[in-house]
Amino acid sequence: MMKERFILPDGLVYLDGNSLGPLPRGAAARVGTTMELEWGRLAIAGWNRAGWIGQPMALGDRIGRLIGAEPGSVSVGDTLSVKVFQLVAAALAMRPERKVVLSDSGNFPSDLYMADGLAEALGDVQLVVVEPEEIAGRIGPDVAVLMLTEVDYRTGRKHDMAALTRAAHEAGALTVWDLAHSAGALPVELAGAGADFACGCTYKYLNGGPGAPGFAYVAPRHADTARTILQGWLGHAEPFAFEPGYRPAAGAERMRVGTPPILQMAALEAALDIWDEVDVSELRARSIVLSERFIAAVESACPDIALVSPRDPEARGSQVSFRFEHGYAAMQALIAHGVVGDFRAPDIMRFGITPLYLSEEDIDVAAGVIAKVMTERLWDDPAYATRSAVT
Repeated sequence: MMKERFILPDGLVYLDGNSLGPLPRGAAARVGTTMELEWGRLAIAGWNRAGWIGQPMALGDRIGRLIGAEPGSVSVGDTLSVKVFQLVAAALAMRPERKVVLSDSGNFPSDLYMADGLAEALGDVQLVVVEPEEIAGRIGPDVAVLMLTEVDYRTGRKHDMAALTRAAHEAGALTVWDLAHSAGALPVELAGAGADFACGCTYKYLNGGPGAPGFAYVAPRHADTARTILQGWLGHAEPFAFEPGYRPAAGAERMRVGTPPILQMAALEAALDIWDEVDVSELRARSIVLSERFIAAVESACPDIALVSPRDPEARGSQVSFRFEHGYAAMQALIAHGVVGDFRAPDIMRFGITPLYLSEEDIDVAAGVIAKVMTERLWDDPAYATRSAVT
């Protein structure tokens, strides 16, 4: 556990790192250095002298270590939704004779929105959405792209990346994997699984901060053939040649679009300093121990809520979700009593299990508070029923 490396709110057990990771203790100083010593003293020279222009690929390699990616295959920048759009477009262009993007109903809505919007723009492409357990059976000769989030954002259900990627390839399709709830939560082996494309965010388990940039992975075998519908200036082979026509950069760097968010990247850099010291396999083992302890304690004390995460720890990510009719109000009551999770409509109470800063004691305290809120019906207070903009 590396709890001392984070700034956590006093008096709270923080079980929401799967939504927004806490502040790394070194991040404020790192951002301050970037602002004062780089931006402040170097001004525009920071792009060269402080290495700003190279940050997207340098940080990409550091993230790549955590997701089983080859060196030079990950670029950082823009948002996760933008990356989904780019990668699905690139994959579709590589299978022009096929017209289906296949996904599942457990995928994050933004991914589905992006794919649907792209399909509408192209005109002859269709987004097909089936239940998670129906994915393998639906992969067929009409599918160009299999677009899945490895870990379901609501339930924590985990897809078998290697098996589904193999099935997609056997059918002639390409894969785009969203790692929003995988990167920093469990071992990912993109190269080992043969994934074609992947993307993710850095503000959840990676603790890069609110608005931290997304990342994109392009398998080296596709690096110089994949094309992106978003032909941004910094994805050009020579941005400062200022050519009127677009020539894509080599490899994953062509997935760069807009100007890198340097201040956000400074905070992410500080977060990755912590990750450089982490063995993800050990982290995963610890996550399973804590989540099993949490489930056992909550279920023994709270018969009114139902586990919706897979019971097999190998089949779920690093989160535990329960279903309760009054889940929103119950979560607000929990937060008021010092346990922070979050709510996902229509009735899911979600708890992130993040071993970097959670202990057995934290788990036991959280389970005790949940039991109190449920058995004493503390959620049945009108004050907890008013919904905020962010749930």
